[in-house]
Amino acid sequence: MPKNHKTKLVLFDLDGTLIDTAPDFLYALNKILKNNGGDAITEEEIRFHISEGTSKMIKTFFKIEQDDVNFKKYKDQFLSEYKLNLTKNSKLFDGMKSLIQYLDNNSIMFGVVTNKYYEYAEPIIKSFTELSNLKVIICPDHVSISKPDPEGILLACNKLDVAPDNTIYLGDHLNDLIAGEAAGTKVIGCLYGYSLDENILKSHGYTYINDVLEIISHID
Repeated sequence: MPKNHKTKLVLFDLDGTLIDTAPDFLYALNKILKNNGGDAITEEEIRFHISEGTSKMIKTFFKIEQDDVNFKKYKDQFLSEYKLNLTKNSKLFDGMKSLIQYLDNNSIMFGVVTNKYYEYAEPIIKSFTELSNLKVIICPDHVSISKPDPEGILLACNKLDVAPDNTIYLGDHLNDLIAGEAAGTKVIGCLYGYSLDENILKSHGYTYINDVLEIISHID
């Protein structure tokens, strides 16, 4: 943990950390699978793969490689369907409204650094009135290298004129924690999200939480 840490800014990963977007990924992917003769999948199956990106999901659930003649078609169909249903069933994780209220009440700024492109991330975030005080959204559109590179986190800190050692970065993927650590922020793994394993977090010595409101105990 950085020395002299006084929390002025909390940055969230988006999918699987701030917002549970799995239901809308599932809806779009199952529709495209059905349209192309594939078998429906469950939310449990898709959750682990969300943080790995769209291409990995297409490869996994259509059982094809990226050089397959149909790969681009399936990916484009999925992204089009997903864009139409970005806010159909996505929801804030349990406890997030209370956490945001706590941050507002204590004059702690909050924002998002995500590997989701802005055209998808911004409408989802804007659909939640609870996030109206969010100060910054950093997406791959805004940086030259995405997470696990720290560029996005450092850009967010710079935009808000907050030092990384006065910042907490929260994520549900190992790449989030690697990025936050490289940026010099305090990092917290979110086991309530999609893809972190407690044993891996322990082996790396990372701080982690099982519940959203546990975050408050880590704010200095």
